[in-house]
Amino acid sequence: MDYVRPIETLIPGVQGRILTVLTRNESEMTIRAVARLAGVSPQQASVVTAELVNLGIVSRREAGSSALVCLDRENEAARIVLTLARLLESVIGRLSELATDISPAPESLIVFGSFARGETTSTGDLDVLVVRAKEVAANDNEWIDALGVWERTARRVVGNPVNMMVVSADEVPALVRRHSGPWRAIANEGVVLVGRPLTAFTRVA
Repeated sequence: MDYVRPIETLIPGVQGRILTVLTRNESEMTIRAVARLAGVSPQQASVVTAELVNLGIVSRREAGSSALVCLDRENEAARIVLTLARLLESVIGRLSELATDISPAPESLIVFGSFARGETTSTGDLDVLVVRAKEVAANDNEWIDALGVWERTARRVVGNPVNMMVVSADEVPALVRRHSGPWRAIANEGVVLVGRPLTAFTRVA
C-alpha cells in the first residue's frame, strides 16, 4: 500500500489527485488552484469537480467570476474519502491494538523508518523494533509464537512486508548511545505501539 498517496492508489487518475487535494485543504479553493495542486489541467479539474459536485461529495459556490469548491465534509462518501486520507493514522492505531495481545508482553514495540515518517510507498516495508523483556528468554516458544502471530497479522493489516528487529531490554541503553546505525533515528522518530520509548531505557540504565 502507498501510505503517501492512499487516495490516489485506490482511486487512480485525475479524480484521485483532486480528492487528495481537497482532503488536505479545508478552505474553499478555486478550480484553477485545485488543478495546480493536483498537477492536472484546469479543464480536467473543472470536469472532475463538476462530477463530484453532482455526486454531492464536493460543494461549489460562485464568487464573482470564479467558482469556489471544497470537500463537503458532512457528506458520508466524502467522510469515507477522509478516512482513507488518514489511513496511516488508522493503521498505527490498529497495530497498537493488536500489539496488546502479545504475551509475554514486549517492553516496547516501536515502528521506525519510512513508515514512522509517513513516507512508505507500495514498495516500502514496515520496520519494527521489538524490545524483549529481561525475564523472557530469546528461545521462549510462547514469546516466539506470539510475536509470529502479530507479525503475520500486521502484514495483512498494512499490506506491505514487515521487518522486525528483536533486541533484549538489557541491550538497549548501549545501542541507543551509539552514533551510527538506526538507533538515534528510532529514538527520535520512532512511533511507540506499546511500551516505552527508547529514551526511557537510557534514563534508567
